[in-house]
Amino acid sequence: MERETDWIRMWRELVEAHQQSWQRRMAETGPDIWVTRARAFHAGSVRRWQTGDSSRALIATTLAALPGATALDIGAGSGMWAAFMARRAHAVTAVEPSSAMIEVMRDHLAGQQVGNVTVVQGTWPEAGVEPHDVSLCSHAMYGTPDLPAFIRSMVHVTRRTCFLLMRAPTADGLMAEAARHIWGHPHDSVNFQVAYNVLLQMGIHANVQMEDTGLWDPWSSPSLDAALADLKERFGLGESTEHDAFLADLLRRRLVPSEGRYLWPQGVRSALVYWDVEREQPGR
Repeated sequence: MERETDWIRMWRELVEAHQQSWQRRMAETGPDIWVTRARAFHAGSVRRWQTGDSSRALIATTLAALPGATALDIGAGSGMWAAFMARRAHAVTAVEPSSAMIEVMRDHLAGQQVGNVTVVQGTWPEAGVEPHDVSLCSHAMYGTPDLPAFIRSMVHVTRRTCFLLMRAPTADGLMAEAARHIWGHPHDSVNFQVAYNVLLQMGIHANVQMEDTGLWDPWSSPSLDAALADLKERFGLGESTEHDAFLADLLRRRLVPSEGRYLWPQGVRSALVYWDVEREQPGR
């Protein structure tokens, strides 16, 4: 008989598998890995936000139906979502652990002439905030090993609707093929597919809307050797050469040479997961 998958355990194990990469980055930058990257991250976000998408449309519609609503942005980053929701809500609380990101966020909010956002420096779920009507976490849950605790705390401070925006890799992507070889399943890291099953395991039957703006821009590498090193780091393989032959062949087959670099195949879009907290109460 096939053993039932424990998705909560899988989420935790995938987060732990990537801790080596995070520790290396912190050794280079200090505890705040965004010190040298926050403004470049924000510039990329501004470019992406020049095109509308279905996630923003749905959240805007939700806030429009709640006059005087308050919104919580967990892991607010450089403030793109905080500013967006602030123009449609009475007030927004933006929780963000990175001092570098908060500096960029404050500049962005000032540039957008947004004055109804309260910035709280802290890590979720440790950061304490008052209840809000709507809560959102956009791609900021990937570093937490205990996703149920993250979700329960989010539900606890939400009166109406919780939103999670997450990466949704394609089942036939390069990373999925590598993960199947290394780990025996297609999940190279925490993602929508794992998280949705965690929600089901908690007793939450959430709605899902896939973003209609297509796949994310592809990664690129200067060489196949660099791509192999990057791939090994993403899987936390360290100095092990056990999977090198398979991974090198995989990269030769699936990366595309372009203008002196190698482009990785597109394989990720975003999924918006949302539920009404009055109807969906977590069971664990």
